[in-house]
Amino acid sequence: MHAHPSILSLEQLGRRTREWRREGRRVVLCHGTFDLLHMGHIRHLQRARREGDVLVVTLTGDRHVSKGPGRPVFHQDMRAEALAALACVDGVAVVEAANGVEAIRAIAPDVYAKGSDYQDASSDVTGGIARERQAVEAAGGRVLFTDEITFSSTRLLNQHFEVFAPETRRYLSELSARTSAEQVLEQLDGLRGLRVLVLGDAIIDEYHYTRPLGQTGKGNSLAVHFESAEQFAGGAVAVANHIGNFADDVTLATGIGGDPAHERFLRSRLEKTVQARFFVSETSSTLVKRRFVDPDLHKLFEVYLRQGPEQDSRVERDATAWLDTHAEQFDLIVVPDFGNGFITANMIDAVCRRGRYLAVNTQLNSGNRGYHAIHRYRHAHFVALNEPELRIAAHNRSDPIDEVAAQVGARVGAEALAVTRGSEGLLLFDRQSGERVHVPALSNQVVDRIGAGDAFLSLAGLCLGGGLAPAVAAFVGSAAAALDVQIVCNREPVDRVRLCKYVTTLLK
Repeated sequence: MHAHPSILSLEQLGRRTREWRREGRRVVLCHGTFDLLHMGHIRHLQRARREGDVLVVTLTGDRHVSKGPGRPVFHQDMRAEALAALACVDGVAVVEAANGVEAIRAIAPDVYAKGSDYQDASSDVTGGIARERQAVEAAGGRVLFTDEITFSSTRLLNQHFEVFAPETRRYLSELSARTSAEQVLEQLDGLRGLRVLVLGDAIIDEYHYTRPLGQTGKGNSLAVHFESAEQFAGGAVAVANHIGNFADDVTLATGIGGDPAHERFLRSRLEKTVQARFFVSETSSTLVKRRFVDPDLHKLFEVYLRQGPEQDSRVERDATAWLDTHAEQFDLIVVPDFGNGFITANMIDAVCRRGRYLAVNTQLNSGNRGYHAIHRYRHAHFVALNEPELRIAAHNRSDPIDEVAAQVGARVGAEALAVTRGSEGLLLFDRQSGERVHVPALSNQVVDRIGAGDAFLSLAGLCLGGGLAPAVAAFVGSAAAALDVQIVCNREPVDRVRLCKYVTTLLK
């Protein structure tokens, strides 16, 4: 970045504004992302400047911009330099926070100016505007909403910059002509009251971060230097946490081993809205998947750590009895079936008989390849599979994907079946209406693909179980998957605020 005298740290800017106030000058503060500086921003800043003697602008640092993959388009240094070049701006600082509260406390402005589109605090899914107003008033200032010409930086970036591929831009344009972000978010908010059961294997994922050293001196194997390790709550626990960000009453039913440390770890990672019903086996341990990864998160090697039998007859009896008693109480049952032994034929029979709405994925992985497929379930309302899982279930390698999906969907009586295809996006088939929905990939940046399918199942299943249209469910599930590929393994669930902001970004 070219040095500019008015670009300061937040601490330096705070000291300078205190000096200006001692000189009797009124300080005005504006805060935002300013990813694409346009005439609407300039008019807003000029109007704000007229409310005082000096105008300072703070902007959100890159890692706190939560508008989705690929944002911000412009690096924080470039955004700061563009603002500093304006004659009406007297000082600029980058803030390492998601909203303007920290800047307000440091600057203590006489006037805090926001655009008129922020005036309705109820439309702010983050709650940031309300917190900013409290901070301004606590410092003795007032909030001003300017009423100048407005443009959407997000809309301009979506339309005129190569943020998305042409196919994705066409899809979003067509979708936004049929529905708005506000309508989608209102429907999503209506799912809060659903009672959801998540049934599946608990998995502890481990990443061992390494630095490759190269080929060993006396062989062809790869040597690595161990750097650090991290544990994540995976499997059905991750799915329950995703859903727990969007529904207020989530129950997780899962099997774990007898190690108290594993149980404590899994419980500590549950979202507040998730209640756990752990079926504890004294004869086997919780599955741990240990992955060795390089600095770019490429998987070098994977180890399955488990002691004892995959199935425990006592756990199977207890879980089946519990499902027979409780399954009907839930509006939706989501089954991420990882094929690790917890879910048995009797448990499947119970949820197929008693579930009001059943959403299922049968994952294909190294531990179950060739032994696990969706036709274990005689019925499911919604099935989500990736293309290999679909083709293996049908024993069909080459026929068109639509035909294979029809075969598999008919076999399990699915009302809707989704096929996720990585960088090619996904297809969702609604067998009742005959609708075929294609959603292209909504992210062109991938940090880690682990868990993206679970995020899609969680949100798409929740939407369909709550009665939302297949096109909306496919879009919301795809947006969740796009956010999830930015997250390392299952370090955190798909956050409600981030998803809402990304939906708004996509449909502008």
